[in-house]
Amino acid sequence: FLETVAAIPGMVAAIIRHFRSLRNMARDGGMLNMFLEEANNERMHLLTFIRMKDPGYIFRATVIGGQFVFGTSFLVSYILSPAFCHRFVGYIEEEACSTYTKIIEAIETAEEGTDLGKWRTEHAPKIAKGYWHLGENGTVLDLMKAVRADEAEHRDVNHAVSGVAYDTVNPLYDPRDKMDNMLRRYVMDMMERGDGTRAGKAGAA
Repeated sequence: FLETVAAIPGMVAAIIRHFRSLRNMARDGGMLNMFLEEANNERMHLLTFIRMKDPGYIFRATVIGGQFVFGTSFLVSYILSPAFCHRFVGYIEEEACSTYTKIIEAIETAEEGTDLGKWRTEHAPKIAKGYWHLGENGTVLDLMKAVRADEAEHRDVNHAVSGVAYDTVNPLYDPRDKMDNMLRRYVMDMMERGDGTRAGKAGAA
């Protein structure tokens, strides 16, 4: 159930920053895309787990209610204090890391033949193998470790951004560095093509 609302904070943060960027007619400093990626990552957690157990209609109805209540509350809270919301999410992600660590330990120590023990060798859903690059033999245990790594990243990201001003360039992702790297690769590629063209003309001569 928690995975159905876990993607809300990232999406709310991205939407608020998106509209603020439009109003101010200024760039966001790389925060917006990061939160969109976080929201999508949490969505992939949900889409993976429902491949393992398809929820019923009552559960789905509960999800709709939970999303409405939590989504509305988080939206209002984020408008009032983004820093508080990111710190709150950081603490929630700490608990998520602890929970997945306990799940992993339970799987690794479970007796052979039990439901948990089977997850050591049972193949992860196809969607998980593709998203996390688990390989053809990726197991449910591998999936749990990948999800825990995601939650640890979300924990660190939200704690890191909770103490920075709105107009601060993303301390974890500077879009200017990405642009510089793209231009550098482009120039190197053009230089290599130019060398190849000159070598071809020399050979023909």
